Amino acid sequence: MKFLVFLGTVRDSTPPKPARLGVHVAGACLDCLRSRYGDHEVELIDALDYPPDAVFKPHFAYPRSKAPSKLNALADKIESADGFIMISPEYNHSMSPALANLLNHFGSSLFSYKPSAIVTYSAGQWGGMRAAVGMRTFLSELGCLPVSAMIHVPKAQEVFAPDGSPMTGVDQGSWFDYFGRTFNQLVWWAQAASEQRKQVDPHDLVKPFQRDPSQRNAP
Repeated sequence: MKFLVFLGTVRDSTPPKPARLGVHVAGACLDCLRSRYGDHEVELIDALDYPPDAVFKPHFAYPRSKAPSKLNALADKIESADGFIMISPEYNHSMSPALANLLNHFGSSLFSYKPSAIVTYSAGQWGGMRAAVGMRTFLSELGCLPVSAMIHVPKAQEVFAPDGSPMTGVDQGSWFDYFGRTFNQLVWWAQAASEQRKQVDPHDLVKPFQRDPSQRNAP
């Protein structure tokens, strides 16, 4: 299986000190995935590598030959992936605008019929869990339905170092066991969905929108 890990933070001014806390959490997730799920391929997709344009134009609005090369490359990666891990902070009880902006560049047909996992974090005590509630709706609309288990990391700066390693006194094994509840579900569903896609092309059953969203309307 191939999994994309989306890091949805671009701020470097998160309290209590200037740092992208998401980098800490993403590093820990990647370490867990590579050490405990080594048979699978994982790749980090960092929203900071895709700065927003002054005028928003999604990938699917371009003719294929005219789309920016970075968007084409990412579209190909999304299409070839078997599942997604979405990492987000919580801003005003919502997911990261940077993550939403990046994902909104691509049509749901690239994400559909593949599972996703939600990972949130915070510098405070709640671990971004309120953002996770909205992410369930967002990811479901993309078609990459999130698994039931989620990962929340409160006080992330006290748990993981910038390279993802555990801070002094933190039991990495216990955290990886906690991560595993979510990642095990993700891998199971990804394998099941992959096998089913080989049997039946889901896009033949439910046609993607070719004109406009009104195609979903009731008669």
